[in-house]
Amino acid sequence: MGENISRNLIFWFFVLCFLVSFLLLGKLLYPFLSILVMAAVVSSIFHPLYRYLQRPKYIGRSFASVITCFCVFLILFIPIVFFVGILTQEAYNLYQAARDAGINDQVTHFLNQTQVLDKVNAILEPFDIQFTGEQLKTTISTASKNVGLFLYQQATSLASNTLSFVVNFFLMLLVVFFLLIDGHRLVTFIVDLSPLPSDQDQMLINKFNDMAGAILIGNGICGLIQGVLGGLAFWVLGIPSAFLWGVIMALLAFLPIVGIAAVFLPAAVFVFLKGRVAAAVFMVIFYLVVSGGIEYGFKPRLVGQRVKMHTLMVFFSIIGGLKVFGILGIIYGPLIATAFLTLTDIYRANYQWLVEPEQNT
Repeated sequence: MGENISRNLIFWFFVLCFLVSFLLLGKLLYPFLSILVMAAVVSSIFHPLYRYLQRPKYIGRSFASVITCFCVFLILFIPIVFFVGILTQEAYNLYQAARDAGINDQVTHFLNQTQVLDKVNAILEPFDIQFTGEQLKTTISTASKNVGLFLYQQATSLASNTLSFVVNFFLMLLVVFFLLIDGHRLVTFIVDLSPLPSDQDQMLINKFNDMAGAILIGNGICGLIQGVLGGLAFWVLGIPSAFLWGVIMALLAFLPIVGIAAVFLPAAVFVFLKGRVAAAVFMVIFYLVVSGGIEYGFKPRLVGQRVKMHTLMVFFSIIGGLKVFGILGIIYGPLIATAFLTLTDIYRANYQWLVEPEQNT
């Protein structure tokens, strides 16, 4: 009896020590959480390239990892640095125009030129609904100011902390370097340490890899294509701030349901009301071809059926991620939702009967 009490005391003392050390380690690593998460995602995406580089016998693991990290540098770091300066200026101009009533003047000129508000009110008069120019100007000005301010804050946080961004990026590359080489050992360590069965641990890891691939490879590449093509279309048609709208469309392309339609279709209506009918028709056709071809043709082939998440869940996980984590919420939100849904699948398959045993008797 005394021996059992002694063993229990030793066990719970060990658990207490382990939890304290775990919390302290978490406190040490918390400032680098974003770096570690991004490194895990990036290493997961570029791991096939790392394996491919190891095919020649004369290329060792370290050299293959160095080459892979250099590719990550070329693909991520250089475009970010190049675009941040342009995005900062255009986002600031949009915010400044909204704050200084510049957009209000443009809207007033547009309404006086097209008389569109009178036509809309005439249609809505039987329903006892009326819109005023002030309401429309306030709505457009507020939306423009919020969008411009959000993008300006995200861009300036990088531009004003250039040294911090460079240091964090190269810290991420350092973590990626070692994850590519020893990532399998880390996964094995976590699986061995976890009290869950190995198949359930592997299920969580596979879902993480699949969602990371869907976010960066699927949504990232498809969003980039739609943003570039949409920005080029705006530039060709002479719409101001084409680069800024291209960036906004690239971000909106991550969102199901909405997508680049939130920018492209209102812009087409605006162009149509200004009397440029051919340009408006071109924009609608261009949107249908680009968005439809990528979303229903290119993306399913690129991502496949590995990630099965309801469209509404993807939508709210990205929106919530943006609100909580900023721009990185595009990645964090879906990953958190994936972890939750995977755990619910494990619970239903393995543990629900423990909670509701009477249903199985």
